[in-house]
Amino acid sequence: MYSDPFVMLIKVVCNLYLFIVLLRLVLQLTRADFYNPISQGVVKATSPFVLPLRKVIPAIGRVDTASLVLAFFVQFLTVLLVVFMSGATIPAVGYAIYTVAGTVYHLLDLYFWAMLISVILSWVAPGASHPGALLIGQITAPLYRACQRIIPPLGGLDLSPIFIFLAISFLKQLLAPYSI
Repeated sequence: MYSDPFVMLIKVVCNLYLFIVLLRLVLQLTRADFYNPISQGVVKATSPFVLPLRKVIPAIGRVDTASLVLAFFVQFLTVLLVVFMSGATIPAVGYAIYTVAGTVYHLLDLYFWAMLISVILSWVAPGASHPGALLIGQITAPLYRACQRIIPPLGGLDLSPIFIFLAISFLKQLLAPYSI
């Protein structure tokens, strides 16, 4: 179904923008520093679509629903284009399932890579002050804190990344058949 290079190109471009939109959502949920240069780039890349949506769709608590709706729309567009270009057909409810499951899958993927970068940074550059390292720390800190409430660090050894990786991998395996 994905052997066509144009389908692969559509997936790469759409998933890259979906990643940026989901990153904006995560940055707002974690209350990351929006004066960080990387955050500013994410905001500039998504504002042309998010700002008009905000006029129509209000935020719900800390969740920027405009960014969430944009993420669902980008994933829906990806599914629609991939299905159309590959000549496949899926039922109407399939579009909703692929859209929601694919968005959650990519959100988990974002957290997986953020966690991996966080673990590597803790080995090679602990306490780094690079804007990227600071942003990764702000994104992953809520996950670490939530897991450390259940599994506290053992002396100087923090096992929470292992359990977070296992949980993310398990959830991604459940959603993998529905991600495009």
